[in-house]
Amino acid sequence: MNQWEAMERENHVTERGLVPVSAGDVQVQHDHGGAAKTDGFVRRDQSCRYASSDIPSDLLIKVGGVNFHVHKHPMVTRSARLARLVDEASALHGPDAVTVLELPDLPGGHGAFELAAKFCYGVVVDITAANVAVLRCAAEYLEMTEEMEEGNLAFRAEAFLSYVVASSWLDSVVVLRACEGLSPWADDLQLVRRCSESVAAKACTSPRAVRWAYAGGRTSPKKTRAAGTSTGNSGSPPADWWVDDVCVLRIDHFVRVVTAVQARGMRPDLIGAAVTRYASKWLSSAGLLNKESPASHGGFGVLQMVVAGEGDEDDTQTEMTASEQRRITESLISIIPPKKDCVSCSFLLRLIRLAVVLKAAPALVTEVEKHVGAQLDQAALPDILVPSYPYARSEAAYDVDLVQRLVEQFVVQEQSGRGKEKQEQQQHSSKVLSVASLIDSYLSEVSRDRNLALGKFQALAESLPESARVCHDGLYRAVDSYLKAHPALTEHERKRLCRAVDCGKLSREVRTHAAQNERLPLRVVVQMLLSEQAKMAGALGRVGRKEDDVNALRLEVESVNAKYMELQREVELLQGQLERMLPPSAEAKQQNVSAGWTSGWKKLGRLGRIQVEQPVVTAAPDETRRRRRNSAS
Repeated sequence: MNQWEAMERENHVTERGLVPVSAGDVQVQHDHGGAAKTDGFVRRDQSCRYASSDIPSDLLIKVGGVNFHVHKHPMVTRSARLARLVDEASALHGPDAVTVLELPDLPGGHGAFELAAKFCYGVVVDITAANVAVLRCAAEYLEMTEEMEEGNLAFRAEAFLSYVVASSWLDSVVVLRACEGLSPWADDLQLVRRCSESVAAKACTSPRAVRWAYAGGRTSPKKTRAAGTSTGNSGSPPADWWVDDVCVLRIDHFVRVVTAVQARGMRPDLIGAAVTRYASKWLSSAGLLNKESPASHGGFGVLQMVVAGEGDEDDTQTEMTASEQRRITESLISIIPPKKDCVSCSFLLRLIRLAVVLKAAPALVTEVEKHVGAQLDQAALPDILVPSYPYARSEAAYDVDLVQRLVEQFVVQEQSGRGKEKQEQQQHSSKVLSVASLIDSYLSEVSRDRNLALGKFQALAESLPESARVCHDGLYRAVDSYLKAHPALTEHERKRLCRAVDCGKLSREVRTHAAQNERLPLRVVVQMLLSEQAKMAGALGRVGRKEDDVNALRLEVESVNAKYMELQREVELLQGQLERMLPPSAEAKQQNVSAGWTSGWKKLGRLGRIQVEQPVVTAAPDETRRRRRNSAS
């Protein structure tokens, strides 16, 4: 011990300093023996470190596969933990024997212990934002506190955190990243909480008070303005200047920062921008980043997720496990602001697709569905074409149940928002029309799937209120496409499906097509013809002064009547064939049925007869006076 005390007085290293610099920790030199020498230690191979001293080492400490040959005196005088372990070993093996200790759970591993050992030997250790968290946790583990020596490692690290890191934006972010491998020590020492609050406080600073060097200088104001992002003036960063820097954090630290930012009143749209950008950086293209993913074309593909490193161009990509992917997805869902339009509907739908693939918590998936339901009118058809994945119970190609739930959420939220001002009611009407058009397009797309059940198709077709569709042309095309793809449907199933279509809301071209459509039930075709005749009759009653219009309408009515009569003849022919096929015992019953059919067709015939031979044309008043003058003359 006296030898070490004399050496310390001779070298004047009893006062240790931790110098904050941005360069490397130590410089490496090479001695003549071929061993690499650092300040205080000699490396003879990758697994051995020797204290550079003429005194033989009497303490061997094993940390993370590396053996440190050091001396008891400088180590035990600054570390209470090592002093206690050395005393216990000396009691067992004697004070003169070489003591062997193992520290398998030291935070930071052998690198952290090497820095702490240098400090114990009086070597000036360069402290930076990258190693201060490791030093603070290692000092806490080794119990290098003020009780052992004034100005010990724990005190120096705390001072650096309080006076240097807390005042710097980038240093706070760097320390947060360094804390990722130091759990639970970093949490117990409140390093994560303090750095998160520091980052949140600086993120909520007015952009006009932020300098680009302070914000990291990742994007210049000129590029920002060219990209369309608003800047306060020519020298100030945009309002979301902080987003790119916090997106390099691990997901749990990112959530803590965003939560702290939300508590300080950050704008919801900026929170949504942070969530979207974090997902773009950390989540793979399987159903999220790319709008055109393999799943959107009906394929399922292999789900991969990549982790982007700190750099912008030289990002290292590492595959993540499914549990890590699910953790990121669920965490992002939990911090989406509740306010509408903070995140785009397209992004939310891709997030749902990824959540379904990863089997995320059902409660979180329902939460995203509520967000989508509030802005379903902004969705596009490719966004809602979510495939049914292999593990799903349904054999259909698309997840129709998901779209059904989205429509239900939309209807519930729109009905709860009724009773508003006139302008908002107009917006409500336009939203409903947009959603109706979207669902009609979706039904037309999925109707070609032969595995799609009739009940699901009909439920989705009838999920919107009747007032949502002004025109039923799109719904008719979807129904016709479904009938074409499912020719085995019974007559009852066809009638049930066609109930969703209102004949009175079809255009003239669609009604003409329906009247000749063999896939439609006979009853629906008759309804189409009667609806067409009723419209013609009404048009004839409102006809103006031109007799050409009357003639054109007369021709159209005659054409419809001819089609109707042809249809009636076909029905009578089928009825006659049925009577010949029936046995004599059922003939009496069939006569009653035939009488009912005949009376029904006669009623329809009377309804269908329209007298257009002598249309009434009302003359204008001026024209009447002119005729009277001519007759008088």
